[in-house]
Amino acid sequence: MEICESDHIPVEDDCSARFVIVITDAPKSVGAVCSNCLPYCHPVFLRFASVDRTHYTRILAATLAAAGALLEILDLRHFSSLDLRPLLEDETALWARLLSWDYSSSAEMILRYIDSKILPGYAAVDRGRVFGYSFFVYEGSKGVIGDLYVANGNRLPHAREVEIGLLTHVIETLQQSPGIHRVEAQLLAHDANAVSRPFVETGFHRHPRLFMALPLDRPSAAKAAIHPEIEIRPWAEADYQPSAAVITAAYRGHVDAEINDQYHTLSGALRFLNNIVRFPGCGVFDADSSFVALDRRARTLIGMILCSRVRRDVGHVTQVCVLPEYRGKGIGESLMAATEGNLRKRNFSMLSLTVTEANDRAVALYRRLNFDSRRIFDAFVWEG
Repeated sequence: MEICESDHIPVEDDCSARFVIVITDAPKSVGAVCSNCLPYCHPVFLRFASVDRTHYTRILAATLAAAGALLEILDLRHFSSLDLRPLLEDETALWARLLSWDYSSSAEMILRYIDSKILPGYAAVDRGRVFGYSFFVYEGSKGVIGDLYVANGNRLPHAREVEIGLLTHVIETLQQSPGIHRVEAQLLAHDANAVSRPFVETGFHRHPRLFMALPLDRPSAAKAAIHPEIEIRPWAEADYQPSAAVITAAYRGHVDAEINDQYHTLSGALRFLNNIVRFPGCGVFDADSSFVALDRRARTLIGMILCSRVRRDVGHVTQVCVLPEYRGKGIGESLMAATEGNLRKRNFSMLSLTVTEANDRAVALYRRLNFDSRRIFDAFVWEG
């Protein structure tokens, strides 16, 4: 999630987990899946130019050959869920260990797309075994790089080189695709700088981000300030349009709008909200722990916090924002307190979020609220 700050609270968050689709070098239209998180997505059909990647494949194959690996990078549509299931089970275990997220529903969605042959992408194969994959999506003039995973088994001592090779293919495809002028990527399960080389070498801007977590067995440090003119109430379906307007205004001129261009327009913010609330993927939207802030006198929505369940007992803040003119009044912290309090009453064990590292005041606020920094990952953006 992206985060902006007020005087007291980071006021913008959005989900940073992106499980989207890779497009391979087929000359015809192919099925793909679009939006922020794969399980949010609807199948769409895209046309793109074929790109010659033989040179890069030879380099990667030569690197791995020295270690005894017989590398092939093949079209993901050649495979079935039976071929990919062990890899996805391995990835699911990784997400549980690193992030306390239940990735199983996302993995099952990926496997269904594989079996329906509408999930084009790349599979890294060694002696007939699929041990890595990557995918991305075209969204108009933008490409979004999604999941990248390579199993680091005993037979593959150079798993990092395979990740770099897969990313090189994906980046090259996107940057050479007609009409693509922007590429975004957030790789939550990869350490910062671990796979940055192909991004940096091709002109991407890097934005380090923090994954932070609050164990809910700790005493609460968030305070619900009393604002006679402000009402905090549960999220409702009718809040869609005003929430999109708040997001667009809150992100204007902020670094997180550089990371995710959906915040630039009302229509983009509506797509973001639709993805978060209506489609299971970055967890399942949890209306009970999601709240809005209203100006009683103006009768307008001025802020919100949205939360999803990423595991049965773990919540994840996917969006928190407050209009610029209402910042400095502790409204954002009141929203955080409402979500945290609801989760505690329901015996949740943890609340997590992500924040851009450069957002110093936001990071300081979360630390004051007893959030721990669990990992640093990268967001990348290319404008061409």
